[in-house]
Amino acid sequence: MTRDEISAIAGDALVVLPVGTTEQHGPHLATGVDAALVEAVAEQAARMAKRPDVVLLAPTLSYGASDHHLPFGGTLSLHVATFQAVLRDLLGSAAACGCRRIFVLNGHGGNTPSCATAVAEAAREHRLLAATALFSQLLDPGTLELHVSGHAGVFETALMLALHPEQVRRDLATPSPGGAARERARGLVVAEPGRWSELDGYTDHPETASEELGEMGLAAVTASVAAAFEEVADLAL
Repeated sequence: MTRDEISAIAGDALVVLPVGTTEQHGPHLATGVDAALVEAVAEQAARMAKRPDVVLLAPTLSYGASDHHLPFGGTLSLHVATFQAVLRDLLGSAAACGCRRIFVLNGHGGNTPSCATAVAEAAREHRLLAATALFSQLLDPGTLELHVSGHAGVFETALMLALHPEQVRRDLATPSPGGAARERARGLVVAEPGRWSELDGYTDHPETASEELGEMGLAAVTASVAAAFEEVADLAL
């Protein structure tokens, strides 16, 4: 779209900024998984959402905070402070374009604190109605009979089989030597040194993923994201 076309709709649109990463996803998935998944989910949810009338989809930010994956290779990371500064600049730019509502749709758990900080700052500094969510966390527990949390496990592998099967090395998908991501008390965050090495950089059972599971997962998560878009669209400015 041109500058004039964007300016004409910016004030009434919900602007969606998908953010992902470029990072290792075990031996069986390509490094662009988070960016590819969040872009597909954002696009499909934007089409599905009944409100607002206009959703303006920004280009996907394919780099995020992934320093914990650097030891494995195949990772291009921004430091947390750098990533927050990038988001701050992008949200400020959106405000300068006349945007009033923006949704930062996140595809990588390591980005979550920075996204939350960025939208809070944008609301305060630019009077934007700004929201964010990690798309997998918008699913109600029990919606899918598979392990949704984790990294490069059954959930992400299944979604990639449904969307980009050529980026999945099925013969290399094996159980993580460290098992699933550990369940914590609700709200508890624990950083364990050496845990990613134990896991070999991925979690749970990617070998159990299938295209059918991926299609079910994609439909469920897209519906949840579309509902979140509608919820933000309904909020008063």
